[in-house]
Amino acid sequence: MSTAYSVYSKEAQLRTKGRGIPDLYPEFPNEKFDIIYADPPWDYNGKMQFDKSSTSAEKVDFAKKIFISSASFKYPTLKTEELKLIPIESIAKDDCLLFLWTTSPHLAQSIELGKAWGFSYRTVAFIWDKMIHNPGKYTLSNCELCLVFKRGRIPQPRGARNIQQLIRAPRKAHSQKPLEVMHAIEKMFPSQAKIELFARRKAEGWITWGLDVLDLNGEPSDQELF
Repeated sequence: MSTAYSVYSKEAQLRTKGRGIPDLYPEFPNEKFDIIYADPPWDYNGKMQFDKSSTSAEKVDFAKKIFISSASFKYPTLKTEELKLIPIESIAKDDCLLFLWTTSPHLAQSIELGKAWGFSYRTVAFIWDKMIHNPGKYTLSNCELCLVFKRGRIPQPRGARNIQQLIRAPRKAHSQKPLEVMHAIEKMFPSQAKIELFARRKAEGWITWGLDVLDLNGEPSDQELF
């Protein structure tokens, strides 16, 4: 029996963004950083959230959009083995921290990726309560995690030591992370050289690296890459 998922597979292919390395991303800046903050474009193997009321091809309601969301519709996604090819060690100082966003289904891959990039896993740095939930196969999904990995020692000098792990901030645009986390990292390491990878917009005091970087006012940046 055909499913609604298969009926809409052609549309899914049309809406999926192009992907690939190394041509997809630019070269890194020619400098090294104490703090690396990354939100990888995790690949979900084509998984989509869709309206499950359409249980078969015969019962599909074509009057409504069946797909609620898919990461690959928003930006080019990369598999873990492709992410490992990005030469993060080339921009990391001997003493460096990597703050890495992950989703719960990618937790194991995230720790694997951090190690491949030359870091050791330390702990969960931030838990983002989105103040809303997504459907899940086991429990409703409310949170995303930002892990921290270490290379060498913790960069010195240290700043604030009283930063809270739990961040409560409403979810906004797809994949957009709360600025509260970036500001918390700035308080922890105010004088260190910092870069944001897979960035969507420029941030004061940070080098930004990504495909579609906006300036501080939300307009396309003259320096689109970093």
